[in-house]
Amino acid sequence: MKLILKWLLSAASLLFVAYVYAGVQVSSFASALIAALVIGLLNTLLRPLLVLLTLPVTVVTLGLFLFVINALMFWAAATVLDGFQVTGFVAALIGSLIYSGLGMVIESALARLLPQE
Repeated sequence: MKLILKWLLSAASLLFVAYVYAGVQVSSFASALIAALVIGLLNTLLRPLLVLLTLPVTVVTLGLFLFVINALMFWAAATVLDGFQVTGFVAALIGSLIYSGLGMVIESALARLLPQE
């Protein structure tokens, strides 16, 4: 239940990012659902490998390079999908920052509402 609710809220937050920031476009809620799923899969499968491979750069930049990795995951999802577009790397960076912030709010709210499932 919590996973499905988080998925729906993540799709809604993608629509919010597209509404707030012009560099990100989402054509429909169905596209947002698919994009949220693809972003989640990329973050689960590919992001740990990228973090491990770029660990020296991440240490030198005091962790700021993780923002670049998040932007790359956001941009990669946009290149794979049709109904989800990002205009460039800077748009991916800003969009991923907004999306990550909303994801933290969603995670916190779900932890309070559904404590142990």
